[in-house]
Amino acid sequence: MELPIGGMTCGACAARVSRGLSDVDGVETATVNLATERAKVSFDPAVVDPATLEAAVESLGYRIILQAVEGSMGEGRPVDGPSEVGSDGGGGDGRQLDGSSVRLVAAGLLTVPVALISMVHGLRFGGWEWVVGILSTPVVWGCGWPFHRVAIRNLAQRATSMDTLVSMGTAAAWVWSVVALVAGRGHVYFETAAVIVTLVLMGRWLEQRARQRSGEAIRSLAGLSVRDATLANGPTISIADVEVGMRLLVRPGEKVPVDGRILEGSSTVNESMLTGEPLPVAVGVGDTVTGATINANGALIIEAIRVGADTTLARIMRLVDEAQADTAPVQRLVDRISAIFVPVVLGVSVATLLAWLATGQPTADAFTAAVAVLIIACPCALGLATPTAVMVGTGRGAQLGVLIRGGEVLESARRVDHVVLDKTGTVTAGHMTMQKVVPAAGVDAGSALRIAASLEELSEHPVATAIVDAADRQLPVSDFTNLPGMGV
Repeated sequence: MELPIGGMTCGACAARVSRGLSDVDGVETATVNLATERAKVSFDPAVVDPATLEAAVESLGYRIILQAVEGSMGEGRPVDGPSEVGSDGGGGDGRQLDGSSVRLVAAGLLTVPVALISMVHGLRFGGWEWVVGILSTPVVWGCGWPFHRVAIRNLAQRATSMDTLVSMGTAAAWVWSVVALVAGRGHVYFETAAVIVTLVLMGRWLEQRARQRSGEAIRSLAGLSVRDATLANGPTISIADVEVGMRLLVRPGEKVPVDGRILEGSSTVNESMLTGEPLPVAVGVGDTVTGATINANGALIIEAIRVGADTTLARIMRLVDEAQADTAPVQRLVDRISAIFVPVVLGVSVATLLAWLATGQPTADAFTAAVAVLIIACPCALGLATPTAVMVGTGRGAQLGVLIRGGEVLESARRVDHVVLDKTGTVTAGHMTMQKVVPAAGVDAGSALRIAASLEELSEHPVATAIVDAADRQLPVSDFTNLPGMGV
């Protein structure tokens, strides 16, 4: 099953959650993806239940959104139907992005004057240190409070993360500056603390924006589904109420609500969303039709054979969802490195401070060097680069009609040197365009196109659409009739 994890901020967090879940009795494997903020857990239901997993995660200082996983035992992320999958597009990323935007804007507005006054000598004035101190304080302790909160929480758990580096670096720079300002001697580093907070906030904002945009692949697929279905005897019901065996009416121009088998009628169905082929496929009694494809010109009575999470569209969405949550082989190596990265950086920082002091360097210079070590390591994308690349790659592929099964596939694709395609439809845009007009002798090509486009304007056929798109204007048409299988 897959569990949405809240509160992770870096690769070290993901590695710690993965170890914590793996240590629970009954859990066979546990992998955590930082970009999707989800953990994939394989366990024995007879030994452990979701509540136990939630307690294990909370004991580490993180949380599981348990409501989102109820009913998903053994199936991964729950998928109740096409209209419900991915509708949130990332479990609240939109709200997180809004909050990050406010903090980033506030930090930026305050940091710009702080940096200018501190770095441009011509802008300095009497008592400028007090002004930059006042302006930087809300940046460090207000806009940057999420970093300090996570660092304090990790300290209570005797753990470290990238937020620990940010918190220690900015707090140390601010405290040192306050002491130097009050004592009236020494250099102040208010601008350093403010700039670090602002830059890291910008990095987090870009990360959340990338996560939100990668979720558009699922949302665009969900947008293909329908909300209602019409029973053969007339009433309209919600798509969630459709059951296998129900007889449904699909009128011309409507989307097929679920996967079904034709009982009555004949028509052509546009399957470009599934196959990429622009030409509609002729169907009749006994043929199967796929949910979310478009019925072109004939009324159909179908029997529902797959509904909800079993439809073709829902399964495609589930594949994309699982691919985005997949952990690439290189990411497992990165997670192991992230687990020890922060303690190593802290050790190097302390060693730097002691080495400078031992060699007789001024205390201010030693402190500056030690803080610099923390600062340089702060915006580390070690744990986020790979999962974000997998999310963006699989999401963009889904938007273009290419289903990528996960990070391992993407990683192995670097060895591909030949690509074999079985048909042209897989590499087309899914719609037709007119290339050339060849008129009869004595007929103007522009006039011929205008007349043809006028006749085809009311037709839903893909060829008609291509002709209409190519013409600059149409003539008025009356007594239009579309004859199935014959034309207009």
